[in-house]
Amino acid sequence: MADHQEASVTLPSDPASVPTARRFVVEVLDGWGLAGADDLADAIRLMVSELATNAVLHTFGQSPTFTVDVRLEREEHLHIGVTDSHPRWPRRLPAAVQQDNGRGMVIIRSLAAEAGGRLSVTPTEEGGKTVWISLPWAPAAASYA
Repeated sequence: MADHQEASVTLPSDPASVPTARRFVVEVLDGWGLAGADDLADAIRLMVSELATNAVLHTFGQSPTFTVDVRLEREEHLHIGVTDSHPRWPRRLPAAVQQDNGRGMVIIRSLAAEAGGRLSVTPTEEGGKTVWISLPWAPAAASYA
């Protein structure tokens, strides 16, 4: 495997793009020979779903597209980012018992931490942001998808 691999896709900011984003990440990781069906694979699928959903729902129609980037560095670090052009960064919301939404970032942060990774947000040159999940990658346990 190469020292650095990456793939990206840009999708319309539409709810129908969320499963497409998830499938894209699964197919990329599978194509790199890193497929699996364990708890971590399920967590990655859920995190990508939450990130893509946030890019669609919380940009209030002001970001016509979002981009999903997948990077594997030296078979040690997996980075998955979702970029949109809306300037507002994700906010932590209080998770009220009756609240139907607002828990996505909490879920992502928790799943990433559980896998030994982290969540971060970086600005783009165009004024938007990329929300990243970074996870350690153990080649012997290459069962992400």
